[in-house]
Amino acid sequence: MPIPTSLLALDIGGTSMRAALMEGGRITRRAEVRTPKPSTPDAVTTAALELAAPLAPEAAAIGVACAGAVAGGRVTATAVHTFPGWTDVPLADQIGAGLKLPCAALNDARAAAWGEYVGGAGRGTGEFMFITVSTGVGAGLVLGGRLHLAGNGLDAELGFVSVPAVWKRGAEVAPLGELGPLEFETSGTALGAQALALGLADARALADAAEDGNAQADLIYRRSAALIAWKIADIAALLGVTRVALGGSVGLRAGYLDRVRGSLSQFPARYQPEVVHAELGADAGLIGAGLWAGRE
Repeated sequence: MPIPTSLLALDIGGTSMRAALMEGGRITRRAEVRTPKPSTPDAVTTAALELAAPLAPEAAAIGVACAGAVAGGRVTATAVHTFPGWTDVPLADQIGAGLKLPCAALNDARAAAWGEYVGGAGRGTGEFMFITVSTGVGAGLVLGGRLHLAGNGLDAELGFVSVPAVWKRGAEVAPLGELGPLEFETSGTALGAQALALGLADARALADAAEDGNAQADLIYRRSAALIAWKIADIAALLGVTRVALGGSVGLRAGYLDRVRGSLSQFPARYQPEVVHAELGADAGLIGAGLWAGRE
């Protein structure tokens, strides 16, 4: 499908908001501001419109990537401490009306998945998954060449599937013992908490130590990668995904990718999709949102 020459993309995150003008699928201009605190719907929408307004006259449409459950252009926060008061907020309508442009909205991980599928690591595949391992764990699925979008906005919420919980107690539990969300066990936030217990500064320091041969750090690092690999194998078994791209501050580390691949190799070959690094980096969500608006 032809893409309009100029598209506007907006990425609303808990820390910052970014706007970009895209020409022919590539970012040509960009702007960024801090996300207002508290991040209420009115405050965020006002700031987003002010950020995007200077770029809007050159655009044919706008795509918005935002954290949370997004369905029909409406957003409900899954992290209410980050986005208080976000319940069924008509974000696409508000942004579109404010900028006088057609507007489409996606969850940020789903937007990144679409960006990687069209212009990054997912090119040439039919069944593709993008996973970000960063502050949390998010994902997006492209199946049969189409971005999977559930009616309730909870499609591909990989970070909230259940795994054996360990970190919050600091002691191993039986495989069928207490369960917890995947991102509470594997994310950069989880790794950061374990880093402190080892006397390390943060998740980056833990990953550095693990990759330098620190056995205790490596045990934690490998468990995170192993849990991600386990869920990749599950998705491959359920949906036939053939390629997975890892993004995010943790997922983009070479040592993390190596450990995910190593753990995945323990599964039967049919449950081992190709696992690669995402190619678009931090711009995946921006690019995906813009491309999605052009498609719509």
